[in-house]
Amino acid sequence: MSDLYRSAMHARIAKLPPVPTTLWPATTAPSYDEDEEEDEEDELDSLGDLPTGLGPPAMPAHTPRDRSRTVTQSRVGQRQKEQREAEINERYAPISASGFFEQALQVAVPNRNLDMRVYYTPPQLPQGSNGKGTVLLCHHGAGYSGLSFACFAREVWDMTKGELGVLSVDARAHGKTTSTSQDPPQQEDLSIDVLVQDFVELIKVVYPDPASSPTLLLVGHSMGGAITTRAIPLLQTSRYNITGTVVLDVVEGSALDALPHMNSILNARPVGFDSVPKAVEWHVNTNTIRNETSARVSVPSIVHPTQLKVPSMPAYEWRTPLRSTAPYWESWFRGLSSSFLAARTARLLILAGTDRLDRELTIGQMQGKFQMAVVQGVGHMLHEDDPRKLAEIVVEFWKRNERLPINVKKVGEL
Repeated sequence: MSDLYRSAMHARIAKLPPVPTTLWPATTAPSYDEDEEEDEEDELDSLGDLPTGLGPPAMPAHTPRDRSRTVTQSRVGQRQKEQREAEINERYAPISASGFFEQALQVAVPNRNLDMRVYYTPPQLPQGSNGKGTVLLCHHGAGYSGLSFACFAREVWDMTKGELGVLSVDARAHGKTTSTSQDPPQQEDLSIDVLVQDFVELIKVVYPDPASSPTLLLVGHSMGGAITTRAIPLLQTSRYNITGTVVLDVVEGSALDALPHMNSILNARPVGFDSVPKAVEWHVNTNTIRNETSARVSVPSIVHPTQLKVPSMPAYEWRTPLRSTAPYWESWFRGLSSSFLAARTARLLILAGTDRLDRELTIGQMQGKFQMAVVQGVGHMLHEDDPRKLAEIVVEFWKRNERLPINVKKVGEL
């Protein structure tokens, strides 16, 4: 009976799967050589003690060898961090604006209590010419600065051999424009009427005599487009010669529709940055600005050292806290389409990709009241993303309208 029982048991055991030769957790440490240990340390340094899906991670053994490994990993991690910092500092180091504009000036505008920063390259007229030349007056969007037009200005200079000048301005509470008011510091008023008056008064200081002033072609990006468009009738009343207006990537209907989502967009932005190169890196890596060179020129002007020294705060913060400008957002864009269509000059709207025109602009386009161009492969900062393409469009627009005989209508002009 016992032999029969044993035979049955052997038969059952034979059908079972083979027993593994090692069990987890291992009771003895596996053997390895030094090269394998270094490879394993590199992997641990990059991945950390993460679960692998093959069971819970083993508890660290408190042995001198394990402590040595921890110290080695820490040193390797520190070296990698330092190497990464060095790469960022080299690749995204700020670039001076001196290679893109001829002058950087602080212009006092007393009746606005402002000391405004402008970047200027005056037009170089052909020898023997009696003309006054033409200057592009460029105004940036909310949160940016006049240096967002730096690469564009250089392209315009090269294409026109200096015949077309560029003046780009830092608005109130942006860039290096500062208040000269003796009143206690308070939140800047960035309503549309204030910003338009700032811009108009600046032009009057830079070109005090409209009769001898160069012809002006206004270029505004986003919020800047709303400002330059509304400034046209005021400048024309003062007898400045406006040859055209160019609005970059802003449509009243789309802008107003996007306002309820602005806080969510701002929430995705970091509070600040540990360094200026890291601010540049963030703009490039998030495709906020797709041109590294332009980002290295413009981004340093939109951050500054953190004012409130708190250990948890980064070293650099945004120069213009966009969330605080929320009360003015609607005033910037409400009525933009009608102002654009009513401008008594040539009109050009340039969009980044196919955007939806509002009803007023759709009707205006069908009636031929303005010229429209679409730049592919760029984001909202199209003048930074592809400055050459934008310069080609604007220079062609200037050529078609600046050199027309008297009494011949310009592009988009009624």
